[in-house]
Amino acid sequence: MIQIFIAIILFVIFFVINLLIILFTKTRNINYSDKKAENKISVVVAAKNEEKNISNLIQSLKDSDFSSENFEVIIVDDESKDNTFLKAQNAANGLNNFQIHKCKNKIFPAKKGALNFGINLASNEFILITDADCLPSKGWLKSYSNKFNEGFDFISGAAPFIQSNSLVNKISCFENLRSSLLNFTTANLKIPYSAAARNFGFRKSSFEKIKGYSNTTETLSGDDDLLLREAIKNHLKIGTISGDRSKVYSNTKKTFKEYLKQKSRHTKTSFYYLPIHKLLLGFWHLLNLLFLFSSIFIFFNPIFIFPIGIKLFLDIIVVLFTQKNFGYKFNVAEIIYLQIIYECFLIINFINAIFKKDNWN
Repeated sequence: MIQIFIAIILFVIFFVINLLIILFTKTRNINYSDKKAENKISVVVAAKNEEKNISNLIQSLKDSDFSSENFEVIIVDDESKDNTFLKAQNAANGLNNFQIHKCKNKIFPAKKGALNFGINLASNEFILITDADCLPSKGWLKSYSNKFNEGFDFISGAAPFIQSNSLVNKISCFENLRSSLLNFTTANLKIPYSAAARNFGFRKSSFEKIKGYSNTTETLSGDDDLLLREAIKNHLKIGTISGDRSKVYSNTKKTFKEYLKQKSRHTKTSFYYLPIHKLLLGFWHLLNLLFLFSSIFIFFNPIFIFPIGIKLFLDIIVVLFTQKNFGYKFNVAEIIYLQIIYECFLIINFINAIFKKDNWN
């Protein structure tokens, strides 16, 4: 009887959490007609060995519907071994609001040091961060300008990967969707814990209030999550930005080796989350794994088909109701097998994060 009661409680919790995910990840496209004047924005980009991508980023920012006099772009070449610096200079030639710098005398290691270098050069109060291999939407700057008018100190947005037919791409896209659902849900429930660094913004004064990256040096990564952690500790106002015009797109890693390396680095950052976030995430992932691996016992008792059946049914419903908001399109068959792969990779990435060493490429 006790076991049945516990099982019912877990199923109710699982159902409620999935319902919250659907309700708190609704997005809307913003009507700009009634918004205030544009804020002045500085876009900071840390680039390392990005000669193949940097020109596309510059072109996408150049094509923004934001007034060029109201934003500047600061690209920091972080000791690239290719022609990133020259490519960036050539692509930005004649664009007065673009600056290309080589990173010098970094205070912090890896990407944090390059970003900090660029942020110190920024002349505006509002800072946006993206990556050199990204393609921000045309309305990206205007979306953030409007959102900052609501008084937020830190803001994060959706950063979908461009979908293709390779298995690595499908796994990466699905993992990104599931992570985004958790990020948006927790942020809208006022318990944010993570953000996508390639679609991230903050007030420079708020960044300085938490002493920048000074308290985020536990790992080479974490220029987003650990910065957000410090903002939470300082009771700053954190929000999300939604709508198609606020998205930032990029390509996935091409090989499983690159994917696992990236996820190992990201997972390691989670070891330094606040205790409440580690507790909530640990419970959620363990609950999912419990339902998934209950299928092992089907051979002993057919009743164990129900936990995994209910789980996959709710997974399908959640993804079908939310995926469009985050720039994705998966069919039912893809959702089923990618959800199972996603849960298994949580274990693999956790183990890799423990044993593999970080590095900033």
